[in-house]
Amino acid sequence: MHFLIVSATTMEIRPFLEGLPLIEKQNEYLSRYQLKNSIIDILITGVGMVPTAYFLGKQLERRRYDLIINAGIAGTFNRELPLGTVVNVVEDCVPELGAEDGDQFLSIFELGLADPDSPPYLHGKLVNDILEKDLGINLEIIRNLPKVTGITSNTIRGNAESIIRIRKIAKVDLESMEGAAFFYACLSAGVPCLQIRAISNLVEERNKTHWKLPLALKNLNKLLMECVNSQ
Repeated sequence: MHFLIVSATTMEIRPFLEGLPLIEKQNEYLSRYQLKNSIIDILITGVGMVPTAYFLGKQLERRRYDLIINAGIAGTFNRELPLGTVVNVVEDCVPELGAEDGDQFLSIFELGLADPDSPPYLHGKLVNDILEKDLGINLEIIRNLPKVTGITSNTIRGNAESIIRIRKIAKVDLESMEGAAFFYACLSAGVPCLQIRAISNLVEERNKTHWKLPLALKNLNKLLMECVNSQ
């Protein structure tokens, strides 16, 4: 198997990397490791949609992978998801991609600037149905994770009014800064992919004393190792 694991920062997957033998560091962003008979490329894109789209797009032009995994942390709107929970994001979008019309928001689909059912979109969303496909690999670990929906934002919310405003546009479980860009690239290229995130905090007025970042990182890296080690 040849995996590509994409993360915004090294910090998010450092414990996982420390358990792998390094084959080579190809450049500032890309390194290659080995686990049993699998080759694992690690792409550290930097934070946000723009660098994720750029560096992942470049890598997809260079090489074909059996599976690409986006691993990171996220905040949740869903208070039924305990902090530290690792989830499988099966749907993502960029809810603020559009225009304001007075107090109303119009998406690019409502504006007629894009077809909501033109690939890689399905009803205006980026939907990942990998678990319904036979990839010849063991995905049971992933199937046992909670399936959630997400939005991708340039600004992580920590303001009550902003949170209320986005909840009127998108009823989803979590928020990240890279997920939709990751899905857009992989789905467009037709490459099997997973977006795996651990919940570090509630999306609320910013208060890092409420966060469970160490727990989220511990659980994310444990799951990531179990996933690639099961092949």
